[in-house]
Amino acid sequence: MYALIETGGRQYRVAVGDTIDVELLDAQVGDSLDIEKVLLVSDDEAVRVGQPLIEGARVSATVLEHGKGPKVVAFKYRPKERYRRTLGHRQPYTRLRIDDIVAA
Repeated sequence: MYALIETGGRQYRVAVGDTIDVELLDAQVGDSLDIEKVLLVSDDEAVRVGQPLIEGARVSATVLEHGKGPKVVAFKYRPKERYRRTLGHRQPYTRLRIDDIVAA
């Protein structure tokens, strides 16, 4: 059984037991979350597709940790002008473990 969920403006394909990194959420480590933006649920017999969401479906997840992703370096350069700028950025994320998928 798997589901397609939306969180942080992105869509993720998840199954029970999966670990995913999503945009930073306002939750403490160890908290349990219910994600109700479920776009698709598939089990062994059928596939349910929402238009755009499936009513009553939800995915339960547990917050494992908060962290920062790898450093992305942005380098600006203009030739023949002695102009060089370096910027770094690390995107914060929340790591979730998928506990249950309820297809209602």
